Amino acid sequence: MNARFIKRETNFLLLLLTFTLLVFAVHWYILFHFFSGVDLILPLYTIYGFHFITVLIVYSIVNFKFSSGKKEIFPLFMGATLFKMILCIVFLLPVLLNPNENATLEVFNFFIPYFLYLAFEIVNITLLLKEE
Repeated sequence: MNARFIKRETNFLLLLLTFTLLVFAVHWYILFHFFSGVDLILPLYTIYGFHFITVLIVYSIVNFKFSSGKKEIFPLFMGATLFKMILCIVFLLPVLLNPNENATLEVFNFFIPYFLYLAFEIVNITLLLKEE
């Protein structure tokens, strides 16, 4: 492992953790004040744990390939994003197979953070590519 890989990975991990805590706190606040009486199938912490882990894995793979000299990482990123979308469907299966009156809220609870994390991931991978 080279030192630049470890430094980028550590910086990204700290940034991702800060981003996760901030977005989670805002999301929890909104749910607590506006939807406190609603029972959800997917707890908020599992949604954020899923997003945190998948974004960290995708960034780590891209960072590793980039650090080992491979500059053509777009197909790798697109493949990882496609795989992540498949994992999202599997993660949402309890909501999709057991529909209830709160299914729309469940889907919004998942996909709003999903797109925020995707934007965060794209910005950081773009910064990674501009670094060289």
